[in-house]
Amino acid sequence: MIYEGKNLRANFLEEGIAELVFSGIGSVNKFDSQTLQELDQAIRMLEAEANLKGVLVRSEKSAFIVGADITEFTALFDEPLGDVTQWVAKTSQIFNRFEDLPVPTVAAVNGFCLGGGLEMALSCDFRVADVTAKLGLPEVKLGIMPGFGGTVRLPRLIGADNALEWMTTGKEFSPEQGLAFGVLDAVVDPTRLVDAGLSILKDAIAGEFDWQQIRGTKKGPLMLNQNEAMMSFSTAKAMVAAKAGKHYPAPHAIVDLVAKSASLPRDEALIKENQQFAILAKSTEANAQIGIFLSDQVVKGKGKKLAKASSQSIEQVAVLGAGIMGGGIAYQTAVKGTAVIMKDIAQSSLDLGLNEAAKILTKGMQRGKVSPEKMASTLNAITPTLEYSAIKNADLVIEAVVENPKIKGQVLAETEKSVSEHAVICSNTSTISIQLLAKSLDKPERFCGMHFFNPVHKMPLVEIIRGPHTSDSTISTVVAATLKMGKTPIVVNDCPGFLVNRVLFPYFNGFGLLIADGADFAQVDKVMEKGFGWPMGPAYLLDVVGMDTAEHASGVMAVGIPERFSKSEYDVVTTLYKADRYGQKNSKGFYDYSSDKRGRPVKTPSQEAYQLISEVAKNASEFTEQEVIARLMIPMANEAIRCLEEGIVASAAEADMALVYGLGFPPFKGGIFRYIEQMGLAKFVELADQYSHLGPIYQVSDGVREMAQSNQSYFAQ
Repeated sequence: MIYEGKNLRANFLEEGIAELVFSGIGSVNKFDSQTLQELDQAIRMLEAEANLKGVLVRSEKSAFIVGADITEFTALFDEPLGDVTQWVAKTSQIFNRFEDLPVPTVAAVNGFCLGGGLEMALSCDFRVADVTAKLGLPEVKLGIMPGFGGTVRLPRLIGADNALEWMTTGKEFSPEQGLAFGVLDAVVDPTRLVDAGLSILKDAIAGEFDWQQIRGTKKGPLMLNQNEAMMSFSTAKAMVAAKAGKHYPAPHAIVDLVAKSASLPRDEALIKENQQFAILAKSTEANAQIGIFLSDQVVKGKGKKLAKASSQSIEQVAVLGAGIMGGGIAYQTAVKGTAVIMKDIAQSSLDLGLNEAAKILTKGMQRGKVSPEKMASTLNAITPTLEYSAIKNADLVIEAVVENPKIKGQVLAETEKSVSEHAVICSNTSTISIQLLAKSLDKPERFCGMHFFNPVHKMPLVEIIRGPHTSDSTISTVVAATLKMGKTPIVVNDCPGFLVNRVLFPYFNGFGLLIADGADFAQVDKVMEKGFGWPMGPAYLLDVVGMDTAEHASGVMAVGIPERFSKSEYDVVTTLYKADRYGQKNSKGFYDYSSDKRGRPVKTPSQEAYQLISEVAKNASEFTEQEVIARLMIPMANEAIRCLEEGIVASAAEADMALVYGLGFPPFKGGIFRYIEQMGLAKFVELADQYSHLGPIYQVSDGVREMAQSNQSYFAQ
């Protein structure tokens, strides 16, 4: 044995040939401080071996190395810039020293080889992978960049253009793609991985492969002339600008760094990487994106734990109501391999639901993402019916009829009489009380809300709403079914609007008050899209939701929480609704909708909408970007805080992910609670107090005021 630690070891396989084996204490190999320290010690021992001829790097787990332990390093990123720079420089030197071993090295890669794991493989002279491998540098998704030499080694190995694609997108690549790009030297069956790695290593030791030349290329400057460099980096900058936009600095920084380092040898280029990594690690965007990653881990962990507790298998799902929403739910269920009964009272509605599923699949085929076989199997898994008798064997029933409590109650009562004793019944409602709907059932313990978001196949979130009588086993079963559908479940407690819509409508109310005070809705949309980062501004979002839907939902919310949600004398949604301007569904709302010569949708601010607004609103006024953002986001933040304080949602992490996945809250801001915390609770309270005269939705709770005074955090461990 050359070296043995808790997470890795080094030993001789045969004379002169050593293996460096990663075998972490946890379920996967990852680079935490302990593993990095052990790697440093193992390399020192390898450096001291006079008879060393070559080193094979492999994993004893189902994955090679999944990357750095971001949960451990977030605390480090809070340190001063100089300390972060010093840490990453010291760490990257470990990888340099491995690369500088005076013998050839080979990485035998299996399973996930991501981030720091791929950087470890890149520090080897050769890489062989089995067919289970997944390769990538996903750091950009956390608002940072490769920090252990990836921005230096990868461009010199596969070229700047290819390397920038890997690093600025953060995509995972298959072994076949890795081989085509030149990241891998061979791909083999898992049973042959170690033997293949040893074969390459022995050939290199024998001089059949010029490993020193390969290493020299990685340690030298990029082989680009001036024209090639200009074309490569200008193209990359344009692509990143188009895809990432201005709110995500990491991909832009990666392109700039590789361009600046192109003419430098490894050690000088790494100094620049260390410096830029530290700058990004200290950015608010990285803090937010890492926060999303950590919150997502919380949500996934809770989901898996609840699903594991489920004892009921879901072999057949019934969807009641076959409109666009019902068709979307049926599609999502069927495409993941579960049989679906789609029931409605009208054949025309069944046709609409089937057409919705077929339309989604057809688009997938046109993009090359869906095979004809997949389309056929998905549609064949959906059985349309007009009869309740067809749902008798369903394990899970999802009611998705019109958003009317009386109609839903009737459908639920009829459903309960038609299904077996073990069947779980859910309502896809966006605002109606689960407690109210449960009154229609004899067994409310097997009932809960299951709120999908439109379009179902695109929106990741499903809100699972626990009623006062809902059993734990019902929640576990529905969570398991949601995960099987490929969606992210977040369990919340019952209240008007539940979590997402309860938080959304104060945002809409703030928008309405702003318009009443003379703001231009098109300008507000521009600020919230371009300035804040929402995918749609409030006026555009209301057009997409539909003014009739928004009018109905706001009425439900006003009845449920009258102290904050009661309608004002002037309500812009009501004004447009009464004028039959419903939004996209009838091509007229805040905007008029049409198509250009190529059939692409076009929206234009409506002069009729402006006229309707002017008849009831104040004279036109100018508002700064900061004023617009404050007047819309303070109400949303206040209501999210109240939902947490009241126990509607269990944690700030779940609230953040619900808004990111359900509303498209800008990921670079990390969710509503990360947004508040980055501002600072004291500053948030101070800002809200400036607008408190506008009404209850701007008035902060006593709880957040106390937290601000005592300098507490919503993310305290």
